[in-house]
Amino acid sequence: MPDSMAEQLQQDMECEGLLECFHGLKQLDRQCFQALVDVDEPLTVDEIADAVDRERSTAYRAVQRLLQTGFITKEQINYDQGGYYHVYSPTDPSTVADDMQRILNDWYAKMGQLIQEFEDKYETAQSVEG
Repeated sequence: MPDSMAEQLQQDMECEGLLECFHGLKQLDRQCFQALVDVDEPLTVDEIADAVDRERSTAYRAVQRLLQTGFITKEQINYDQGGYYHVYSPTDPSTVADDMQRILNDWYAKMGQLIQEFEDKYETAQSVEG
């Protein structure tokens, strides 16, 4: 991963790179997300683990990260005789895109504020010296 923003802007980025860039998701997280996108129905953690060839507990941690970032949703399915299980589905792409746009706008505003603070600080320092 490039160290500076200038280096990041010079490298080629694919849409999957946004998952890491915006939310710090790992390769396994992206694989679990892709497994959910590739099927037409919601999956259990066990089914996700099978799809990415990992242990259930490892897949569960990736699923939890995806839930926290809003990339997937969880639904509870109740058994007729009692008990339940959860299934997971990808969140609507436009919802995810809107969230990433909001994060980008917030970041942009924060960077603008920091740049202004930088300019004010060094402009004041130069006028005191001059």
